[in-house]
Amino acid sequence: MGALGFGVDVGGSGVKGAIVDLDNGRLVEDRIKIETPRPATPDAVAATVAEIVLRAGWDGPVGITIPGVVTSGIARSAANIDSSWIGTDARAAFSQALGGREVVVLNDADAAGLAEDRYGAGKDVGGVVVLLTFGTGIGSAIIHDGVLLPNTELGHVEVGGKEAEHRAASSVKETKGLSYKEWAAEVTEVLRHFEDLLWPDLFIVGGGISRKHEKWIPRLENRTPVVPAALLNNAGIVGAALCATNRQETGIAP
Repeated sequence: MGALGFGVDVGGSGVKGAIVDLDNGRLVEDRIKIETPRPATPDAVAATVAEIVLRAGWDGPVGITIPGVVTSGIARSAANIDSSWIGTDARAAFSQALGGREVVVLNDADAAGLAEDRYGAGKDVGGVVVLLTFGTGIGSAIIHDGVLLPNTELGHVEVGGKEAEHRAASSVKETKGLSYKEWAAEVTEVLRHFEDLLWPDLFIVGGGISRKHEKWIPRLENRTPVVPAALLNNAGIVGAALCATNRQETGIAP
């Protein structure tokens, strides 16, 4: 077993953490999951993270994702967690709950993107890799040769008069009752817009709907290759653990 790290992925319904083998991106043991507290305030979530770390018996640095924009450890937005996160020093809150140890806090899609780039569908792909997660909204991560451009929020870019996620999130497919063919046409338009902005070498698509990728990825009409995410629900944990150990290498600010 190689170098180890610890990652925690804070989601709207659950907080999940595990020790990660950083040589291969695999979890060393089954992840520990605790239901996200209600309300999901900084103190409540930090206490939940501390409980997970305690159960795992981990005593090193911890990487933590939250569903929101994070700059220099400060939460600037909040999705599926309490609005009191906005403006909170998330890094300080988590560090205090963990007895003052070193922590790194980053956006959940950014963590997933780094994990896929290092260990998953983007491994050995040079140039610009864009991860997009299709769910209630569209999360995004842009990685160039292993280095992250954080907090891109591509789901809020306007495409054809609407935010991208209002056109092509998987929730739109469900709400409007779109067929895979109809929904794939919307995704194609969104990806074309991103292609013209970024000229990526690869799109990696994640989110729950990526498990049925064979029903819609072949219907896309984009010039850039599109592949499904490989790490699925563990990507956030793995990316967080990676950043806690190699933050400078991945582009996460101390």
